[in-house]
Amino acid sequence: MHLLRQPLIRLLAVNLAGGVVAALLMLGGLLALNPGNLRNLILADEAPGAALGLLLFGLVVTFGSVAMGSAIMGLGAREQRRSGGSSGRGRREPAEARLRAR
Repeated sequence: MHLLRQPLIRLLAVNLAGGVVAALLMLGGLLALNPGNLRNLILADEAPGAALGLLLFGLVVTFGSVAMGSAIMGLGAREQRRSGGSSGRGRREPAEARLRAR
């Protein structure tokens, strides 16, 4: 695949896969722990597959987007560390901005 050769697409795909794994673990944990009788409610339905599918879809969207977003936001910090720049924890000075009045 030519698409996975691009570093940004590969980064997003790997983090999406991590989000899917986290979503599956969350769904398994919810079904195992049965908070608020959620497992009993889902399994008592006429179509438990639909409820499980919708819950899994929501969890995949949530955890996948969190993993992908944190990977994107971490790119700048990683580049600063490579170039020897500050990690963002140093002292910050306000920038001076000069504007002309109308």
